[in-house]
Amino acid sequence: MKRREFIAGLGGATAWPLVARAQQQALPVVGYLTLASREWSTIAEAAYLKGLREAGYIAGQNVSIEYRYADWQEDRLRGLAADLVRREPAVLMAAGGDATLRAIKAVTTTIPIVCGFGDDPVKSGHVAALNRPGGNITGVVFFARTLGGKRLELLREVVTNAKPIAVLFHPSDADEESRTDLNNVQFAARAVSQDLFLVGAAGEHDFEVAFASMARAGAGALLVMADPFFSSKRQQLVNLATRYAIPAIYEWREFSEDGGLMSYGSSLADARRQLGIYAGKILSGAKPADLPVMQSVKVELVLNLKTAKALGITFPLSLLGRADEVIE
Repeated sequence: MKRREFIAGLGGATAWPLVARAQQQALPVVGYLTLASREWSTIAEAAYLKGLREAGYIAGQNVSIEYRYADWQEDRLRGLAADLVRREPAVLMAAGGDATLRAIKAVTTTIPIVCGFGDDPVKSGHVAALNRPGGNITGVVFFARTLGGKRLELLREVVTNAKPIAVLFHPSDADEESRTDLNNVQFAARAVSQDLFLVGAAGEHDFEVAFASMARAGAGALLVMADPFFSSKRQQLVNLATRYAIPAIYEWREFSEDGGLMSYGSSLADARRQLGIYAGKILSGAKPADLPVMQSVKVELVLNLKTAKALGITFPLSLLGRADEVIE
């Protein structure tokens, strides 16, 4: 090979990585911000990516995704949101509830945002209306904090003479939806003369004390109220319920998958998939103001037979017939 051809060949070989890098940089960016940790987010991210694929976007091929995790430290969210905004994303995905959305709203009013809402986004002022959001925000409502009364009803079907039923709540939950959900549980209990034992836990250091107090009160069952912090500590809560041999119901299916007795709540996988689809639509030119806020109508009842057997519990046939999934 002649020297000139050899040098030209070297130049071409050097150029290939530069071309590939330039192509990668040219991809539209989706910024993903979550209050959760990387480990906790694996299942959620898979659902988002599935929705993006359905909309025609595959990470690394025609879209680039920038992930930021706050590791359950709310005070880190705004800095991470600002970092994502500097990447000039085409759309931002707010995962992890209202705190994440507030952090993003504090650093941009123009970049499109898709978000999973745990309560009414019109009431909380995030959108003008469900059918016409009107700004740069849209998403899916999964009403995490409206099913407490129904969970109490389901728990009483399984544990028919529990006196009292313990209710674990987060005392720092000041939003209206959380207060209303707890009130609904108390109202539902009064309607059927069910005694409740309310116990608060603001941090994981309170869990052991809370369960010990339930045991002293003779609680025959436990309802864990919907709360992002409780969700982040689901394995600890499930382990304590197992250790204290107390039948418990939770909000998300992940609790049952991790050994919880039963769960009843919106399908997060379905809601997250829809958020991925919305992100894809925005990448294709849709405006969030024109994308109606969807309501997640898929609600799942998941029962864990292995846990029931360990507790000496038999699920009623009527409940087994209504279950969306029975874990054996």
